[in-house]
Amino acid sequence: MKRTSWVYISSAAIGLSLLLSAANLLLGNLNQDEGWYLYAAGQVAAGKMLYRDFMFTQGPGLPVVYGLLFPVIGKFGVAGGRLITALLGLGSAGCAAWLAGRAGSKHWKPVALSAFILTGVNVYQSYFATIVKTYSLCAFFLTIGFVALSYTNSRRGRSAAFRGGSLLALAACTRLSAGIVLPVAGLWLLCNRKKVAPHSWIAFGIGSGLTLLAGLGTFFTLAPENTWFALFGYHAGRSPGGLAAQAALKAGFISRFVQAYFVFAAGCVPAFFFRTHMGSAGRHNFERLGPNTRPRLTELIREANRQESPFHHSFISLLWIAGAAITLVHFSAPFPYDDYQVIVYPLLAAALAATLVPRCSEKHLKRAVSVLLLICTAASFSSPLNQEWLIRGRDRIWWKFKKIPDLIELQNVGARIREQLGDDGLLLTQDTYLAIEAGAQVPHGMEMGPFCYYPDMSRERAEKLNLLNTKMMLEVFEKARAPIAAFSGYGLSIASPQIAEIPPGERKKLRTALETTYIKIAEFPNFGQAHTTLEIFERK
Repeated sequence: MKRTSWVYISSAAIGLSLLLSAANLLLGNLNQDEGWYLYAAGQVAAGKMLYRDFMFTQGPGLPVVYGLLFPVIGKFGVAGGRLITALLGLGSAGCAAWLAGRAGSKHWKPVALSAFILTGVNVYQSYFATIVKTYSLCAFFLTIGFVALSYTNSRRGRSAAFRGGSLLALAACTRLSAGIVLPVAGLWLLCNRKKVAPHSWIAFGIGSGLTLLAGLGTFFTLAPENTWFALFGYHAGRSPGGLAAQAALKAGFISRFVQAYFVFAAGCVPAFFFRTHMGSAGRHNFERLGPNTRPRLTELIREANRQESPFHHSFISLLWIAGAAITLVHFSAPFPYDDYQVIVYPLLAAALAATLVPRCSEKHLKRAVSVLLLICTAASFSSPLNQEWLIRGRDRIWWKFKKIPDLIELQNVGARIREQLGDDGLLLTQDTYLAIEAGAQVPHGMEMGPFCYYPDMSRERAEKLNLLNTKMMLEVFEKARAPIAAFSGYGLSIASPQIAEIPPGERKKLRTALETTYIKIAEFPNFGQAHTTLEIFERK
C-alpha cells in the first residue's frame, strides 16, 4: 500500500471525526447531566469537598479533572465543557488506534486506522463523547490503560503493568462500572506470567491499589456515608418496575446498541468465527468441515496464526473479555441505557480491528480500509442523530425546525439571567446548566439538578447527604434569597432515587409554594433537553 494512500485515508478519517465532533458540540441536543456535572466541577474548583459538601452520584474523576480545567468552563460555559469532553473523546479514538496497532501484530497501520475509523467516524459515539458526561474521560483512561498493558511483554513490562493498573483504576474512579476490568486484567497477567515481564501482576496490583486508595479511599475516609450513598446507595435505589418493564429495558438496550454500532455489530460475526478457529483444537475441528467449505478460510486462518505471536493472541482475547465484562455489568443495571457502552466501545473497536484486519490479504488491505471508511461515513450521516441537529420533532407531516441551536439558546438565556444576577448570584433552579451559563450558584442541596429531590427521605439523612426532601424544598422556596428562579419541564418533576414522576397533587403543592414567593416574568418554549417550556420567575 502506497504511503500517499495511507495519508489520504487517514486524513479523511481524522477530518470526518473532527467534523462530527464539531457538529455535535455546536448542534447536539442538550442534556441535563451536563449542568450538574459541570456544576460539581465548579464546586471542586472553589475548594468544596466532593460528597461531604455537596452530592454527586458518580466517581470523583470528572469533577476533579474538569475542576482543574474550570477556567475554560467558567469562560465558555457548557460549550467549554463540551470542548474538553470532545478532545478527550477524540483522544480515546486515538488510543483505540494505538491499542489496535499494538495488538494487530504485522499489519499495524491498517489495523490502527480501522480502529480509529470505527470509533471516530460514528456519530452516536461522537455525540455521547462530546456532550458533558463521564463517558469520554472514562473511555480515555480505560483505553490508554490497556495500551500500557500491551507493553507488559517488553523489557520494562513491570512499569507498564504499574501504569496500566493506575490508569484502569482512574477509569473506575470516573465510572464505577469500568472497575470490572481490574480483576479481569489482573487475572490475565497472572495466567500469562510466562508471556509478560516477571511479577507484572504484582506491579499491576500495586498501581491499581494505590490509585483506588487515593481516588476512592480518601472520600470514604472523610465522608464514608455520603460516599457510599453516592457510589452505591443511589444507584441501588433506582427502580425500573416489574419483570415486564425490566425485560423491555434490557431488550431495548440490545436493540439500541446494535442500531448505534451496527457496523461493529456486523463485524462481530466474522470476528467470532476467527477467534473460535484460531487455537489448535479449533483449527482441527475447522479442517474437518470438508474441502468445499474451508479452502480459502483455512489459508487465511493459518496465515494469521503465523503472523500473531502467543502474546498478541492472548492480548486480543483480553480486550474481548474486558469489553464483554463491562457490557454485562451495564446490561445488569436497573436502567441499562445503551449510551453506557460509550466508555467501552473504543476497546471493542480495537479488538475487532485487531481480529479482522490481519485476516485480509495484503493486496486487499487498502480497499478493505477504504470500504470501511465509506460504510462508517454513510452510517454516520444517515443516523437519526443528524436530524436532531436541526429538527426538534414533527407535527403531522411538517417538520419543526430549530430557529437557533439549543446551545445558543441556552447561552442567550444564561446571559440574560447573568445581567439580572451579576457574577456569583444565586439562581433558584434545577436546570443546572443555566447556572453554569449565568455564572450563578444554586441553593445548597440543589447541586444535583433534577435529581436533588428525595421526597420521602428523613430530614436528618437529607441534611447529611446534602439533598432535599419535601419540607426542605418548600423551605428553599420560602427562605432562599435568590432574586430569580428558572424551571423547565424537568423542574419539580422527578422524585429520586426511584427516578419516578412526582404525582400531580404533590407537584401542584410545590408549584403553589413557588408561586407564593415568585412571580413569572418570562417563558421560553422548546428549551433545553426534550424541548420543554422554561419559565423564569422573579422574587416578589
